[in-house]
Amino acid sequence: MLLTDYFRSERDYAWDISRQCGVRHGVIRLPEDDKFDLTDHENWKTVYDKFIDFGIKPVVIEPMPNCVHDHIKAGDEKRDECIEKVIKMFPIMQKLDIGTICFNFMAYIGWLRTSSDIPERGGAVVTGFDEKDMPQVDASISSDKLWENYTYFIKAVIPYAEKYGIRLALHPDDPPRKNIGNVERILISADNIEKAVRGIVKSDMLGVTMCQANFYIMGEDLYKVIPRFADKIFFVHFRNTIGNISKFRETFHDNGSLEMARLMKLYKKCGIDVPIRVDHVPTMLGEKSNVAGYDALGRLFAIGYLKGIIDCCEQEL
Repeated sequence: MLLTDYFRSERDYAWDISRQCGVRHGVIRLPEDDKFDLTDHENWKTVYDKFIDFGIKPVVIEPMPNCVHDHIKAGDEKRDECIEKVIKMFPIMQKLDIGTICFNFMAYIGWLRTSSDIPERGGAVVTGFDEKDMPQVDASISSDKLWENYTYFIKAVIPYAEKYGIRLALHPDDPPRKNIGNVERILISADNIEKAVRGIVKSDMLGVTMCQANFYIMGEDLYKVIPRFADKIFFVHFRNTIGNISKFRETFHDNGSLEMARLMKLYKKCGIDVPIRVDHVPTMLGEKSNVAGYDALGRLFAIGYLKGIIDCCEQEL
């Protein structure tokens, strides 16, 4: 596995934490302002060079920028214009040797938690979801429309992903519920994800972000799901959790329902050697949260824990 971490486009405290933990490869978020042109190589190169100078080689883009992806998922009047911009990203990614982009198909509302202050070990706090506290959502879209929009997008971009060697790593819905209010969801089961990555187009460039806790919350058996998608797993979100589809919470990476070392052994057994990053870390005592689950200090333990498991599995200790 290739150890990575998640980096915002502008340097923050988490950059330093990750680098000090020994991370050398980055899952990067592109700038989200009007000054950044997704289709301009020089704009990308400025961001890329900033990471290289810091000692981080970008290898994954996450997420697909919302300024284009939101219109694509909704299938609105800007869809074709935005798809064209995505296609123009691919040759730039190829030139910079950034081979993977993580995308999802959650329209109108992305990953959702209803709480960010659930007590965890030693006074840390974590995020969680409880269906009784689910917010009202004004938007509306059906699963049929989402499948239609997904099919339109994938058929449009896959020829160019193949041309430029860019892997599209599809993230499941989080939480993987049938609906959030009147907004329906489609990537909520292993069978639906199978349809999305094998049933609509057949391409070596279309695969899965294995957000392992998400599959667990679906009720899927990870020891069956990982081998099932072994040839399609392009990226791994190393995350632990406790609960079920109705109510769950994040945990420290060694304190949830998933057997993390055993899962790493399974990835190795299946021949999966892809970028991996920790996900949804606790907010530590005394830390002021910027984005719950993505704070800096929680990465100290999470990255060290992941790094140790990778080293042990690679040396077959």
